[in-house]
Amino acid sequence: MGKYGVKITRATCAFRTTSTTRHFDNKLSTPSSRRSFAMADIDVQVAQWKLVEVGRVVLIRSGPFTGKLAAIVEIVDHKRVLVDGPSTEEQKIVPRHVLPLSHATLTHFVIPRLPRAAGTGPVKKLWQKEEIDGKWAKSNFAQKTERAERRKNLTDFERFKVLRLRKQARYEVQKAHAKLRAAAPKS
Repeated sequence: MGKYGVKITRATCAFRTTSTTRHFDNKLSTPSSRRSFAMADIDVQVAQWKLVEVGRVVLIRSGPFTGKLAAIVEIVDHKRVLVDGPSTEEQKIVPRHVLPLSHATLTHFVIPRLPRAAGTGPVKKLWQKEEIDGKWAKSNFAQKTERAERRKNLTDFERFKVLRLRKQARYEVQKAHAKLRAAAPKS
């Protein structure tokens, strides 16, 4: 990946063309039949960055709404955004407020065609249409945080049971592995 997120996948120099290129009529030209030369023949791929944009869904990382999702409705300045989280579940609703970007994590979900400074009604309608809550629940990040939260809330006895179950599973795997090694031909 080069500077500014541009990936150069193939490059040739002037008069030393070794690759084929497509012309405007979609016909391939070989290096010997090329009449003009190019200073560089490159394929450019733009990086898949998560941009701060209107409609981008963010995960709030600190403050009273920690762990909840909200959509960027308006960009206030380079450090703050106006967010609104009209979730379909009552306990996950985030009221409209200004959020510092240092308290948010950008997700890869975007609500397309969300107008700037849209009210809560249009945001809620597009949120439900895009099924943001369902997509978030299926994402790896959400599942991993749910597992970590569930594990964090275990009691001492539940932690002990998990330890015993993991030990038992490890024993069964080792037993099956030993059986396979014993059955394998010796050389």
